[in-house]
Amino acid sequence: MARKVRVEYQGAIYHVMSRGNRRENICRGDRDRAEFQRAVAEVCARTDWQIHAWCIMPNHFHLLVETPRANLVAGMKWLLGTYTMRFNRRHGLTGHLFAGRYKALPVDPVEGGYLRTVADYIHLNPAKAKLLSSEQPLKAYVWSSWLSYLSSPSSRPSWLRVDRVMGEHGISRDTARTRRELEKRLEQRRKKSDFPREESGWFLGGRDFRRSLLRKISQKAGAEHYGPEIHESVEEKAEAIIRASLRRLRFAANQLALMPKGESRKVAIALQLKEDTDMSSSWIARRLAMGSRSYVDHLLWRARKISNNKN
Repeated sequence: MARKVRVEYQGAIYHVMSRGNRRENICRGDRDRAEFQRAVAEVCARTDWQIHAWCIMPNHFHLLVETPRANLVAGMKWLLGTYTMRFNRRHGLTGHLFAGRYKALPVDPVEGGYLRTVADYIHLNPAKAKLLSSEQPLKAYVWSSWLSYLSSPSSRPSWLRVDRVMGEHGISRDTARTRRELEKRLEQRRKKSDFPREESGWFLGGRDFRRSLLRKISQKAGAEHYGPEIHESVEEKAEAIIRASLRRLRFAANQLALMPKGESRKVAIALQLKEDTDMSSSWIARRLAMGSRSYVDHLLWRARKISNNKN
């Protein structure tokens, strides 16, 4: 069965979200919400997860989770299965509580303030969904990590880590004053309806982070996987082959367009791309400045024929 690849590695951070089956509520009251929070605490104890932000909404939840031991899949299996079992037992139900596979976007922990962006999205979610009146502060919604962010360190759960998000807000010291400043910033965003947009890609991060993920995906992906990241991982592998070939030949990248379309060294690179990747002849023709797809196919056919005759 076709499915998306899960990228797991030590220290990975993900924005995890899962909705209720048929978009139905995953919590029927505060007892369920408290039970979900307890399950999160338990899975952190089992897996060494660190949570940077969380929020329980009526029909879905958000976690900004760090996995020091590369165990997202095992931890999510336990969390969703355990909470579903307890929810069904409490309400006399059977069957699935959550819809399909959970969403887990890798987040860049180094560049661009991506951790802060996701945490702000999670903490502003109740206001965006109008679960708070305009007079109520964000901290009035107690089923998220925002209230803990604004509280003293001694009152926070041991599995909640706030320093990295605060650091991306430019806050180096966790004091009452800096927490008030943090609250003021997010309340101002809320007042302006400046809500971060929901992510639409397969990761959140910069160019180096993307390349690192694609290398990991290329090592793990199989025929059963699908998604834009699979195509991008194959393309990144092809680009790596081209870069290595150009270094070996001591060519600059812009020289490809100046060389004849059927130049033998171009043909050699095209042959390697065909043998080692799934890139199309059209992509190779465009990338190596070799004219049309049909011309590339002809050149490759001729090169293989010459090679076979030699052998």
